Formats: sequence, C-alpha cells, structure tokens
Amino acid sequence: MGRLLHAVAAVYRQLGLDKACGKDAVFEQLVTARIIEPTSKQDAARVLAEAGVRALSYRTVKRRLPGYATPQWRDRLSGACAAAAELGPSALILYDVTTLWFETDTGDGFREPGFSKERRLDPQITVGLLTDATGMALMVDAFEGNRAETTTIIPLVQRFVAAHGIAGVTVVADAGMMSEANLADIEGAGWNFVIGGKLPEVPYLVKQWRQANPDHEPADGMVLTQPTIMGPKADQRRRSTIYQYKTDRARRGVHGIEQQVAKAEKAVAGQAAIKPNRFVTLTGGTRTVNRELEAKARALAGWKPYVTNLVNADPASVIGAYHQLWHIEHAFRMSKHDLRARPIYHHKRESIDAHLAVVFAALAISHRIENRTG
Repeated sequence: MGRLLHAVAAVYRQLGLDKACGKDAVFEQLVTARIIEPTSKQDAARVLAEAGVRALSYRTVKRRLPGYATPQWRDRLSGACAAAAELGPSALILYDVTTLWFETDTGDGFREPGFSKERRLDPQITVGLLTDATGMALMVDAFEGNRAETTTIIPLVQRFVAAHGIAGVTVVADAGMMSEANLADIEGAGWNFVIGGKLPEVPYLVKQWRQANPDHEPADGMVLTQPTIMGPKADQRRRSTIYQYKTDRARRGVHGIEQQVAKAEKAVAGQAAIKPNRFVTLTGGTRTVNRELEAKARALAGWKPYVTNLVNADPASVIGAYHQLWHIEHAFRMSKHDLRARPIYHHKRESIDAHLAVVFAALAISHRIENRTG
C-alpha cells in the first residue's frame, strides 16, 4: 500500500493538482481515498486509516465541500491537467457522456428522468467528459438528466477553450453526440470535427464501385472519399465523408444478417413464432421476408463512414483520430463505479459537483499512473 500512496502523491504533484488546489490537504486525501477504494466521503477516513494515513475529520470535509463544488475549482483542476497534457495552441479532444441514475422517486430540476440506455425511469443526470487523444481527463461537467446529449458538448468545449486559451480544437465524438446544429456551431467557432457517420442507405460511391467490380469484394481497408459542400453560398462549409471497408467487419455483419434472415424465413414459414425482426414484413395477414432490405444490408456490410471538416486530410489520420475514442470509453468504464457510489444518490447538486471534482482528479492520476506502468 505504501508504494501506491507514494505513486498517487507523486503524480498528484507532477500534474500540478496540489498548486491548483492551493495545497488543500482535505481534497488530496479525498482523491487518494477514491483511488484506493471508491466509497463515500464519510467512509474516506476508514479507507485512509487502513492504508496507514491519518485522515482529517469528516466535519472538516463537510466544511470544505462547498468550495470543491464550484465551477472555478473544477476549472483549476482542468487547467492543471491541460498543462500536463501539453496540448499546445490546438488540440485533438475526445468527448463522451454517461448517465447516472439516483435512488429517488421525484426530480428536482437537476436530477430528472430522461433518455436512458439502460431503460431506467429513475431521475438521472448526464455527465460529460473531455479527454485528450490518450484519454487524459481535461474537463468534466454535469447536466440535467432530461437534457439531450447533443446539447452538452458545445458548452463544455466552449468552457474548455475559453479557460485555457486554446486557439482551435478538433472534436472527436460518436455520431450520436452530434446534431447538424452542433456541427454548424463547431464550424462557426473555427473548430474541426471528426465523427462516426451513419449508413441508412447504400452510398453512391459504394454503389458505383460495386457496379464497376461486380465479381469482386473490396480490399481490406479500402477507402472511398466523398467531398461535400454544406449550407448556402454565403456560408458554405466543406466536409468529407470517408467510407472504409474492413473484411472482419463485413464477415461479422454478414453473419448477423444470415442469422436474422434464417429466423425470418422460419417465422414466415410458420415454423417459429413472430418476433421483432427487421427482415419480416407484415402486410395485413401476410408475412414475407424483405429481400430488398436484405440486399441493402449485405451491400452495407463492412462499410463505416467517418465525417470531418478537415479538408484534404489524410483518410488514415481521420480514421485513426476517431478510433482514439476507446480511450475515453475506457476512462468512463474506470470511473463509472466511482461515480455511482451510493452516497451521491440522495445528495443535492453541491455534493454531486464536489464528488465530480474528486472523481475527475482521481481519473487524471489513475490515467497517468496506468500509462507510466504500461
């Protein structure tokens, strides 16, 4: 345990978190306890005692919490992490969100029922996280639980850019995080973006390639690039959609399609019960296998689009930037249990914000230790 305590203390200072926090011993102890064992702030004294550290009283912790809950406190933490990440005048930043639910029946304007990937009806909040390309935490904030995820990214990026004097950023996010309004706002601010696209239909370039090569499959890693111009003449914006084909992706996609089609054929033949299946078409009392949809799904298997406003960018660099998103997904998986510690369920906004500040610092330290130890 001594080696862990030494490593945490050393990285805490290397990141400049001690100076950012005015050498606040209580906050450092809360962060250290959080890394050792995610638990309540009240239980932090027990965790530290077991590690051989004499903790400050819980009464002292409670007195300090209002200061940790302020945006200014989180901005100072963010500034230290941004400096340690050595971002420079422009930066590649990753963005993602998660929702955290609460054990309460009624909302309070902040904790509110909203869209939940886990299909929960409980009040929740949305937490947005910015990291650098390696997954180093740069900024965190919490939003109302009924707020659309797409409306969280612009305020957080604006705060980050304004706080740290970064001239420009390239925002990397999943397609679900971005609306057309978001993309226009990003371009209007002079920033760049790389997002994963969607394929509701077979793209023209893919159709064209198939027609020209009817007896061949695309080579693994083949790329087709489609430049586009968005907006009116007075405000035209240039973008590119990069379509990449991967053999393994196609194999997995076709395997899934064949399984669903086989189930659809059994259902249509009356050999199995009708269950939700996109390849079954019900017209009146008639059931048929939707062969047109099957053909489209097979034509799309293996292809993935990436959309960017980086004009003339190397496709490999755009795709590589998007694939860095696994770093922020890893950071969220690492922090999910921390964020969902029971004590935040019944606390008010102030306590939640203080909790986020502690978890943010713990994330940054854990990331640096993990990267240095491999």
